[in-house]
Amino acid sequence: MKNLKKIAIALVVILGTTAGMSQSKKIDAQKSTITWVGKKVTGEHTGTVNLKDGNLIFKDGKVAGGNFTVDMTSLTSTDLTGDWKGKLNGHLKSEDFFGTEKYPTSTLVFKKITAKPNGVYTVTGDLTIKGITNPVTFDLNAKGNTATTAVTIDRTKYGIKYNSKNFFESIGDKAIYDDFTLTVTLQY
Repeated sequence: MKNLKKIAIALVVILGTTAGMSQSKKIDAQKSTITWVGKKVTGEHTGTVNLKDGNLIFKDGKVAGGNFTVDMTSLTSTDLTGDWKGKLNGHLKSEDFFGTEKYPTSTLVFKKITAKPNGVYTVTGDLTIKGITNPVTFDLNAKGNTATTAVTIDRTKYGIKYNSKNFFESIGDKAIYDDFTLTVTLQY
C-alpha cells in the first residue's frame, strides 16, 4: 500500500510538471506543400515552392508558435512547360523578383496567435523575403496532423517592384499585380 501511494504521488508530480509544457512538432517537408498564384493584367501563373524545414509548437493541445524556412531555389511554375517554363523560373529567381542566389531561403516566425473555434487560429508572424521582414496575418486551420492556410502577400513590401503599376504607371498591359497568394498544407 505504501508503494502504491509513493507511485501515485510520483505520477502526480510528473504529470503536474508536464502540464502546460509546450510540444514541438516537426513539419514533414516532403509531405507538405506550398502553391503560389501570381496575377498580371493579361492572366496569371501558378507554381510551387518547397518547405525546407519547420516546426509547429503546441501548448495544451493548441497552436502556440511556429517557425518555417522555405527553399526559394525550388521555386517553379506549374502552368508552363519547356522553354517558357525555364524563362519564367529563371526570371522569378533573378534579382527582379526573389534573388534566390543571394537569398536562397525565406522564413516565417509566428509572433502572436489567437485561438478561434474549431481548430482555427489567427496568426501574426514575421515573414522575411529577400532579407526584408514584415508582419503578415492569416488564419491557420489545424486538425489532426495537418495545418492549412491561404495567405496573400504584397511583394512590393519585400523590394519586389518589377512591373508594378504602383511604381511604373505607364506599364499598361505588362503590369503584374503586387499581391500573390500562397496556399499551404503542413503535415506533421
